[in-house]
Amino acid sequence: MAAAEKTWTEIKAWRRAAREDLVARRVAMPQAEHRAASTAIHAHLTQAFALPADAVLAFCWPFKHEFDVRFAVRAWREQGVTATLPVVAGKAQPLQFRQWWPGAPMLKGVYDIPYPDGTDLLAPDIAFVPMNGFDEQGYRLGYGGGYFDRTLDATHPPPLAIGVAFEFAGLPSIRPQPHDVPMDFVVTEAGVHCVRGAQLEKMTAAECGTRFRELLRTRGLPRRTAAPSQGYSSPACYAAEFPGYFGEEAPGN
Repeated sequence: MAAAEKTWTEIKAWRRAAREDLVARRVAMPQAEHRAASTAIHAHLTQAFALPADAVLAFCWPFKHEFDVRFAVRAWREQGVTATLPVVAGKAQPLQFRQWWPGAPMLKGVYDIPYPDGTDLLAPDIAFVPMNGFDEQGYRLGYGGGYFDRTLDATHPPPLAIGVAFEFAGLPSIRPQPHDVPMDFVVTEAGVHCVRGAQLEKMTAAECGTRFRELLRTRGLPRRTAAPSQGYSSPACYAAEFPGYFGEEAPGN
């Protein structure tokens, strides 16, 4: 075995072990701790990122006790933003994104994670990306499939990538490889960081908002590929489908 291949094999084994440990720690978080951290993350997201009304955002359905970003998505949709969920198009292919709203037709995909069935395919301007781990350069430890890295690399211009995790998931390095793509921002309960100069730079909400707008302008975003959402018109009966989504519970449940 060549030295480079052995090194990559070792790195993959290390990442797998780190991923398993971090996911186990997240799943084992006490409910009160998870709720408090989630509430703080929600506040950071909604205060720091003022999404344009004509923007298309991508988010992921919460999995294995990840932060539930749907509460923030609700707030942005009420302002006209269009939401999408990722769909796995095939092995080793970039993700596709289909429009989502509460009550949209859904199917179950990998790990029984739901995704929209037959709704419009859209290119996101901003992607909120869950992270099992992250490092001091803004690189993300996901689930090992490489789908988000592949998607960010294949999309031009790439959406702004906002990684979301709990603070304990921070690592000195995930040992990034040429195919890894860093986040543009990292958000935890401890605050918001911009990835600049190959390192995390902590910012206030106002500073983050300024940087966020600068990056949107630089990349020519939003693409304006979708009409603004018409707010929250889904009937209340869908609240049973998404417990806590319509405000019965605070983020973190």
